[in-house]
Amino acid sequence: MMTPEQLASVVEQVEQRGLADSNLTDLRGHFPELHFTWCMDDDICGPQPAAQGKGFNVYLVDSSNHCLCFTPESGSGKRRGDRRTG
Repeated sequence: MMTPEQLASVVEQVEQRGLADSNLTDLRGHFPELHFTWCMDDDICGPQPAAQGKGFNVYLVDSSNHCLCFTPESGSGKRRGDRRTG
């Protein structure tokens, strides 16, 4: 489960350090209970991001019901960080 504070911290860290594989490694180390990955926004169809930063969006994935689905709210499931195109 991701708290709103964790989400804000992730956005801040990505804004400061950028969308690099090394930053994903740092995020995974800082939040070992959460899963991180990145992809292009055009790989995501439909959901609105839970948070936006300069040049990226953050999408949250809920896995609480044994099936993965996007959720707009922090406090449930896991998250997936995604890069915005354009």
